[in-house]
Amino acid sequence: MSRKLAILSLAVSLLSIPDAGLAQTVVPADYDALVGRHIGIEGNRAVAVAGVPGDPLTYYAGAAAGGLWKTTDGGIFWEPIFDDQDVGASGALAVAPTDPSIVWYGTGEPFLRSNVSIGDGIYKSTDSGKTWRNVGLTGVATRTSRIVIHPYDPDIVYVAALGHAHGPQAERGIYRTTDGGQTWEHVLFVDENTGA
Repeated sequence: MSRKLAILSLAVSLLSIPDAGLAQTVVPADYDALVGRHIGIEGNRAVAVAGVPGDPLTYYAGAAAGGLWKTTDGGIFWEPIFDDQDVGASGALAVAPTDPSIVWYGTGEPFLRSNVSIGDGIYKSTDSGKTWRNVGLTGVATRTSRIVIHPYDPDIVYVAALGHAHGPQAERGIYRTTDGGQTWEHVLFVDENTGA
C-alpha cells in the first residue's frame, strides 16, 4: 500500500467515526491570536518548579544558583522568598497535595557540570514560603534531585540525594522522614558511586 493510499484510508476511516474529535475545526488564523510571553524567573537556570494544586496562578521556582521565587499571579510578578538564608542553590521543590501551605525545598543543583552550586540540606515552610527552617540532611543533601511528598500525609517525605559531584560518598541515595523532617532514614543505597 502506498503512503498516499494509507493516509487517504486513515482519513476516510476517521470521517466515518461519529464525533471522532473533528467537531472542532482548527483555523490556522486562530494561531495568530496566540501571543507568547516570558513568565520568569530572570537570569539563572530554573531547575525546580512546583505549582499549588487547585490554584493555577501560584507557582514556586528555584534557580540553580539564584534562589527561590514565588508568583501568585501566573508569572506576571515573581518575589524572592529565600534571600534571608545562607544558600541560594536550588535542587528540588514540592508542595504538599493535602496542604498547600507546606512547601519542601531541597538545596543544591543536581545537574553535574564543571561549576555545580552546592546546597546545605532540606528546608520546609509551613506558611506558603514566608518563613523557612532547615529540617536536616545538611552535608548529605548538598545536591537534591527530587522531593516527593506522600499524597495524604505531608509529614512523610522522600528526598533523592545525589551527593558530592566528584567522588564516592556513602550518603548517596534516598532518604525518608515520617515525622515532618525531625528525623531521617536512609532507605535506599546502591553504592558510594550511585546518586539518586
